[in-house]
Amino acid sequence: MTIGSILVGRGPVVSVALMTTVRAVITLLHDHRIGAVLVIDGRRIAGIVSERDIVAGLHRLGAAVVDATAGSVMTSPVVTACPESTIATAMATMTDRRIRHLPVVVDGTLVGLVSIGDLVKRRIEDAEGEAISLKQYITMG
Repeated sequence: MTIGSILVGRGPVVSVALMTTVRAVITLLHDHRIGAVLVIDGRRIAGIVSERDIVAGLHRLGAAVVDATAGSVMTSPVVTACPESTIATAMATMTDRRIRHLPVVVDGTLVGLVSIGDLVKRRIEDAEGEAISLKQYITMG
C-alpha cells in the first residue's frame, strides 16, 4: 500500500505564508484540528510549523512567540515523500527523523500531507482486512 492511496478524496493542505503570525497559525491548527501547517513561499515549501515548533518558540521567546512569524519558528528543510512510497517506508522515515507530518510531492509540486496517525490508521485497517480474509479462508477450507 502506498501513501498516495491515503490522499485520495482529501481536500487541500492547510498552509501559510512566511510572514503569517504564529497567533494565526495557532488558530488554524485549532480550527482545523491538525498538528502542523506547511509554510509556502511562492510555489515552494519553505518549511513546516508544528505544535512542537510553537512550543520551542515559546521556550525561546516566551509569550512574544505569538507575534513572531511562521518563517521564524518553522522547521526547514522539510522531509518529503512521493505518492509511490510505501506506508512502511514513510513510517520508518517519520520514526527515524522523529517527525509526525510528511508532505507528499510530485516533481516539486505539493500533492498532499500525511500524518503518522494517517499511516497507523491505514496499517490497522489493512491488518483487520487481512485477518477477516484469513478467517474466511480458514472457514471455507
